[in-house]
Amino acid sequence: MTLTRRLATLACLAGTLLAAPALAQTKVQIRLGHVLAESHSWHIAAKGFAEDVAKATDGRVTIQVFPSGQLGSEKDAVEGLQIGSVQAGVIGSGSFQPIEPRMGIVEMPYAWPTREKAFAAFDGELGAELSKLLAARNIVVLAWWENGYRHITTRKAPVTRPDDLKGVKIRVTPDKVRLDTFRALGAEPAPLAFGELYSALQQGVFDAQENPLSIIFSASFFEVQKYVALSGHVWGAACLVVAKKTWDQISPADQKALQDAAVKWRDAQRKMVGDADADLVAKLTAKGMTVNKVDPAPFIAAVQPVWKAQESVYGPALLALLDKYRK
Repeated sequence: MTLTRRLATLACLAGTLLAAPALAQTKVQIRLGHVLAESHSWHIAAKGFAEDVAKATDGRVTIQVFPSGQLGSEKDAVEGLQIGSVQAGVIGSGSFQPIEPRMGIVEMPYAWPTREKAFAAFDGELGAELSKLLAARNIVVLAWWENGYRHITTRKAPVTRPDDLKGVKIRVTPDKVRLDTFRALGAEPAPLAFGELYSALQQGVFDAQENPLSIIFSASFFEVQKYVALSGHVWGAACLVVAKKTWDQISPADQKALQDAAVKWRDAQRKMVGDADADLVAKLTAKGMTVNKVDPAPFIAAVQPVWKAQESVYGPALLALLDKYRK
C-alpha cells in the first residue's frame, strides 16, 4: 500500500470514529416537578405523559415526576427553567408573570365565561402568542393543561358579595394581577408559596385562600377552612413546559413524540377536571364545608379597574386576541 493510500485510509477511519458519537442517540433523563398532590389531575396526567414518552421513544427520553413541591416552589421552577437547572414542570400559568408580565392575561378576573372558550384560545392563536413569549425566556410550552375556575374559601364567615371580603387576609398566588384583583374586592391579599399554605391557614396567618375545587379537596383545605364561595373569579391554565436547554438535547423525532403525548394528556387532564367538578361540591360538603353560590355581577364590576390598569401591559394586539375568543 502506498503512503498516499495509507494516509487516506487512516483519514477515513478517523472520520468514522469521530462521527460515531454523533450518530448515537443520547439518552435524555428529565425531572418534572409540580406543587400539587399525587391525587390531583396534574400528577395523574404527568405520570401518563411520562409513560407514553418512554414508550414512544424506546426509552431514549425518560421522565420522572415529582409532586408536592419536591423540586421547589413554582417560583423556583420558573427561575430554574430559564437557565436549565430545572428541566420540566407543570406550572400554573400566572406564575410566569415575574419573568413576563404579559402572561398575566391568562388569568384576568372573569375573563372566561366558559372553559370551552378558554380551551379554544389557548389551543389557538392566543396560546401560540403566549408560547412565543415564554420561548424568548428559554421555556418551551408543550401544551396548555388546566387549573380550572378558582373559588374563595374562608374560615370565619361565608362570602356572598365583595363587601364580605373587606379586611379579610387572603393568601393569593404571587402575581400582580391576582393581588390587584383582591385589593379591588376589598380584601387584604398577600402571596405565599403553595407548599406553606396549609400550615398558614391552620395557624390563622390567613383567614382565606382561593383555588380550584380540585385543589381545595386534594390539599385537604376542608380541615382548616369552613366556607366555600363559588366565585369562579379566575379560570386558569397550566403549562406543561420543558427548559430549552433540555429540549435541544432531544432529537426532532422524539420532540414530536413529546408534543403528541402532551396534547393527548392535555385532553385527558381537562376531562378529569370537568368530571371532578361535578362531584367536588358534594365531597366538600360531606367533609363539613358550607358551599354557596355568588352573584358574579358585583364582583365583575369591582374588578374593572384591574382590566383598565393592565391595558398598557398587554397591548392592543394581545387584548384583541383575548377578546376574539372570550366574546
